[in-house]
Amino acid sequence: MSSNTKSALRFTRRRFLATAAAATGPLILPSGVLAQAGRPGANDRLVLGHIGAGGQGKVHLHFLTGRDDVNVAAICDVDENHRKQGIDFTGGKAKGYNDYRRVLDRSDIDAVIIAAPDHWHGLMAIHACEAGKDVYVEKPASKTVEEGRAMVEAAKRYKRVVQVGSQGRSTPAAYAACNYIHNGQIGDVSRVECWHYENPTGGDPTKNQEPPPTLDWDMWLGPAQWVPYNPDRAHINFRWFLDFGGGQIRDRGAHVLSVVSWCLDLDDRDPVRITATGEPPKSGMWNCPTEMKVVYEYENPDLTVVWEQPGTRPEFTGKDWGFGAVYKGSSDQLIVRAGDGRCETEEKAMNYTPPSSGYHAFKSPGHHQNWFDCIKSREKTNMDIEAGHHIAKLCILANISYRIERPIRWDGKNERILGDEQANHLLGSAGRGPWHLS
Repeated sequence: MSSNTKSALRFTRRRFLATAAAATGPLILPSGVLAQAGRPGANDRLVLGHIGAGGQGKVHLHFLTGRDDVNVAAICDVDENHRKQGIDFTGGKAKGYNDYRRVLDRSDIDAVIIAAPDHWHGLMAIHACEAGKDVYVEKPASKTVEEGRAMVEAAKRYKRVVQVGSQGRSTPAAYAACNYIHNGQIGDVSRVECWHYENPTGGDPTKNQEPPPTLDWDMWLGPAQWVPYNPDRAHINFRWFLDFGGGQIRDRGAHVLSVVSWCLDLDDRDPVRITATGEPPKSGMWNCPTEMKVVYEYENPDLTVVWEQPGTRPEFTGKDWGFGAVYKGSSDQLIVRAGDGRCETEEKAMNYTPPSSGYHAFKSPGHHQNWFDCIKSREKTNMDIEAGHHIAKLCILANISYRIERPIRWDGKNERILGDEQANHLLGSAGRGPWHLS
């Protein structure tokens, strides 16, 4: 038996419970409530639970408000103010919760949207799969490689439909770029150069204080290492800590690298070497590198993908959101700007029509709609958890290389760092208290 097979068996046998209160198996829904494969359900209106109502959670709620095909029946947030705002989005109809497990307990909830901070994505998604819920989980899919693999195995075991929130693949520009590149319009691509503005510097450690009475700080931290409450650490600022978010490489990198992987058919291919260097902050509490360069080296074919903050912005006309990628081929190049919901590319790609016998990328009806459609058809989404885990790995390994200050030789098949046991310890996390993979 190969080591990869043994690893897969270990994950298959693993129980993904954080506490005894978490669900222990798939929820059996009443027959006909949801569509069966190839057959519409008696009730086409999906009942959703929404976990995390601040930040990106508000974006989801804006989109869902007023839709006839979904009913947001539950709002969960550990911040009472965010929770109340989320309930207001539903016209006061949704019930509010502080603990996401209580949402998963509800037999009427078909699926959940997880927009909690990054360090919660893995456990929440795993528990949702165990409870028989389909899942939309924000990017990056996971905080650690171990979490991501557990998410993939949970989705398989419980036969759940999972969409990861790297929505670039659902944009017309990424669709056009994918067709243009796949059909050889720039030749063989040997290099992709991604650019992004720097991570911010800041965070005042003297602001450590008791959390406000409206915030359950212990629950906000969850599986992360305990630290005192600080307004410069909470909510949106979690992105600038390696233990919570991981900086631009894990935030926007999950968008840009997702489009790169789709356009170059890399979802099932891993780099063999990752080298990250960076400039640590000179002041403040935030510890993500201000400047950063990551080089991903692939074999068969020879390909180099570079992520650089700030990098070199190529010349182009039109909108500029401060990040994107340029694909360099043997006969031409193509610029793709941004890579999230604001993705744009050059007119030559937008105006290109693939030949009938050529490659035709999947044309998404929209990232949420693709998820809704797949919940009913039970097909894979266009950014399913396997692809989401693959992209998250790239971002995680970059930060590991930066932290250990040396290149990583990566065994993608077994998801191990070769010849570096110290670095391998960073592929997982011990969690905190009851919040851990078991």
